[in-house]
Amino acid sequence: MDAAVIISGAGPAGLMLAGELRLAGVEVIVLERLAARTGESRGLGFTARTMEVFDQRGLLPRFGEIETSTQGHFGGVPIDFGVLEGAWQAAKTVPQSVTETVLEEWATELGADIRRGHETLSFEDDGQGVDVVVRGPEGEHRLRAAYLVGCDGGRSTIRKAAGFDFPGTPSTMEMFLADVRGLQLAPRMIGETLPGGMVMVGPLPGGLTRLIVCERGTPPRRRTAPPDYEEIAAAWKRLTGDDIAHGEPEWVSSFGNATRQVTEYRRGRVVLAGDSAHIHLPAGGQGMNTSIQDSVNLGWKLAAVVAGRAPEALLDTYHAERHPVGERLLMNTRAQGLLFLSGPEVQPLRDVLTELVAHEEVGRHLAGMVSGLEITYDVGSGRHPLLGRRMPHLELVGEARKTSSTELLRAGRGVLLDLEDNARLRDRAAGWSDRVDIVTALPHALSARSPLHSTAAALLRPDGHVAWAAPGAHHDLPMALERWFGPPRGSGA
Repeated sequence: MDAAVIISGAGPAGLMLAGELRLAGVEVIVLERLAARTGESRGLGFTARTMEVFDQRGLLPRFGEIETSTQGHFGGVPIDFGVLEGAWQAAKTVPQSVTETVLEEWATELGADIRRGHETLSFEDDGQGVDVVVRGPEGEHRLRAAYLVGCDGGRSTIRKAAGFDFPGTPSTMEMFLADVRGLQLAPRMIGETLPGGMVMVGPLPGGLTRLIVCERGTPPRRRTAPPDYEEIAAAWKRLTGDDIAHGEPEWVSSFGNATRQVTEYRRGRVVLAGDSAHIHLPAGGQGMNTSIQDSVNLGWKLAAVVAGRAPEALLDTYHAERHPVGERLLMNTRAQGLLFLSGPEVQPLRDVLTELVAHEEVGRHLAGMVSGLEITYDVGSGRHPLLGRRMPHLELVGEARKTSSTELLRAGRGVLLDLEDNARLRDRAAGWSDRVDIVTALPHALSARSPLHSTAAALLRPDGHVAWAAPGAHHDLPMALERWFGPPRGSGA
């Protein structure tokens, strides 16, 4: 084996997965067709859930000072993330290029082997491993790994070669995206529709202006290169009457509203994550964020399986948990597309939704959907409100020092939080101490409304989701430990 895992694609999903695998000590090679990062930033900022994910791995300080906001939108209708408990915030105007730089530096520091200028040509899964044919700067060669993960985007070579079914709907229109210098334009938010389509203007750091242009009635085109800026300026003038031809484009791109999702996220030893598994209209900034979260869900499971610490059945939970998330992503982005890309005939629906969002319960529902904070996995039955949900940030006081639930997840291991100094509980978990950190601590402060109020203990998976909690889980701790972390040490399994 050249590595336990080969990842095709060094975008946000591939780089995040590489870092997660290296945290678990798994050898990984990342193959990237491009010789250098493009500098393009289709994604801009990240959601509250991705903020949490980066925080639990200690990555947030690497981004420097981050401007955050509790304001968002659903199809152009304003929503307030502040209605969620904790007033969750999303990061604004962090270019995807910055996110990729941070993730690549992190993964490289952890020992990931990132090979740029290496294109995956083909592969063969023989049931025991995957042989990958690669074209690099010195010609074609072969690599072998236990698993191959396709993180190579919406036109994924891995997905096509492996024969994954990719049902959905094709694009019905074409839109333009550009970051441009030298423009003095008033901000226009999504939702400000025009008779012929929709435009958006947003200021970016460094004197750049982000433009999005959608001209209704323009059929999608099969392009082999980005559109010329002149084409974008002409569409802008037709829609707004303004001349932006003097602008200096940093980069330009086109995209459509195709909506597709694979029917399975794994076939044998080939796994998909991110845009390789699902494509959709980039509404609400959810694409990059969902891709990163796919990788956080997959990484620790794949690492446990390739290291022999857990059975292959653990890897099946990746599809079981993330496919429904992808389905809801496609549902809500299609709904948003209807709202802000349709003509005046949809205005009554926009007006009704605007009224509904003013009701706190509706606003909370939409905010939870767009932010990803609503996600709950099936970890087993029980009454505890945190079962299957991600552990909220909790300040803790231990014997030696203060810590937090977020800090305890930095190493990418499981965590058993003993919040009542229960020696019997710790003894029952001792057989998993090579994979799970057993921590006795007390909450620094809890309100009576906190879902952790009166909680005696909680088992956290490496991705931060609560797999067991007391009181309230209907299955016992050893059962939960074995389900998510494999048999105990010394069991002979």
